[in-house]
Amino acid sequence: MTTSEALPATPVRSSWILLALACACQFMVILDASIVNVALPAVDRDLGFAGAGLAWVVDGYLLAFAGFMLAGGRAADLFGPRRMLTAGLLLFSGASLAAGLAAAPAVLVAARIAQGVGAALLAPATLVVINIYFTGVRERARAFGAWSAAGGVGGMAGALAGGALTTGLSWRWVFLINVPIGAVLIALALTRLAHAPARRGPLDLPGAICGTAGLAVLIYGVMSSTDRPAVVPIVAGLLLLGAFVLIEARAARPVLPLRLLRIRGVAVGGLLLVLFGAIAIAMWYFTALFLQEMLGYSALQAGLGQTPAALAFVAVARQAAPLLPRLGVRPLILAGCALFVAGFAWLAQAGAGTGYATGVLVPSLLVAAGIGLVFPTLMAAATADAPAGEAGIVGGIAATAQQAGGAIGLAALATLASGYDRVFLTAAGIAVVIAALGLLLPRQRSAAHGDADHGTRCSPATSGT
Repeated sequence: MTTSEALPATPVRSSWILLALACACQFMVILDASIVNVALPAVDRDLGFAGAGLAWVVDGYLLAFAGFMLAGGRAADLFGPRRMLTAGLLLFSGASLAAGLAAAPAVLVAARIAQGVGAALLAPATLVVINIYFTGVRERARAFGAWSAAGGVGGMAGALAGGALTTGLSWRWVFLINVPIGAVLIALALTRLAHAPARRGPLDLPGAICGTAGLAVLIYGVMSSTDRPAVVPIVAGLLLLGAFVLIEARAARPVLPLRLLRIRGVAVGGLLLVLFGAIAIAMWYFTALFLQEMLGYSALQAGLGQTPAALAFVAVARQAAPLLPRLGVRPLILAGCALFVAGFAWLAQAGAGTGYATGVLVPSLLVAAGIGLVFPTLMAAATADAPAGEAGIVGGIAATAQQAGGAIGLAALATLASGYDRVFLTAAGIAVVIAALGLLLPRQRSAAHGDADHGTRCSPATSGT
């Protein structure tokens, strides 16, 4: 019995409560990727990190988050979203408590890695909730729009929330705030999510270890690069991923069934999400640095300066939901990429004497609008054809692609493109590639067809071409 087959029909009101649960979990895990940034100086003063060790307060979380995502996706399929949301929230909240109480650098870094593992269990499970409880084209599009907006708000709220908590209370509350929030979400998961029986079968432990290690080592190698790539970990990561593919080809119940990569939406959508991750990181990370280094803004001022773009992203992501069933994925991706090219080309012209309003605000609004169109569209396209009972691993593939793309894109852009103008022009070039590859995605079913098929899942054989 598959997860989706085991769950009873859910009233509309309860479904939207479950969407709020999924969105809140997504908001929290994305928030914790950035909320600690402005607190790092205070952390260093209290705990006394040596050398570059402080960076691992951020990097440890990102590595574990991206590295364990595939395993988290398969676990959501095997054990159901209720179990995995609860387990992920317990681990995430417990690690947050340990981080907030940490008295030594090693304890804090270990707690952040554990937080990242908890986030990797949570994120794919939230996608399973959407795939199970929102089966109509319009409803699923709206759900993905809300889920994407929650993640975007979480990413942008990090600087503001981190600055406010660190200034008003202590850096420790950057982590401790997750504990009461996690308790509320655990109660919702236990009382609102249906209990699905676990799927029996052997766990592909060698594949899980090899895939997780390969992703983590590869991303570590790229993230460790400064003037040139760290060749040894990058090669080791690629070799481990090659071994992972061989293991999965022979495993009876693989972590990543390779046949899923023959589904065009999964394969092309995953590739586009890797490229999109680099686009998104170029927008939020490098514009924040530009505001501080070139215009002299404080960290909190930079966060406030990016708030209009965050609001634009949320507004457009919500509007993309009703547009997706009517227009399909390709027009929305092309429109978003056009906004990317215009916005990044405009940002590339900015310099030290640039005014905020015309040099940063307007082009960042264009890019944010593009993100609002493209992100929920790509997530919907990459997961729409998930076979019954495998929504978790398909969601894990999509989420891993986007997170790995962001981590690798950040290091690659910082290494390969010296100067803000080159960073933004490189991002514009990536947008052109996304637009071209987006034409390979399957067309979205019409709204009429989707409504007629409400409650069914689109299979690879029946999806549009």
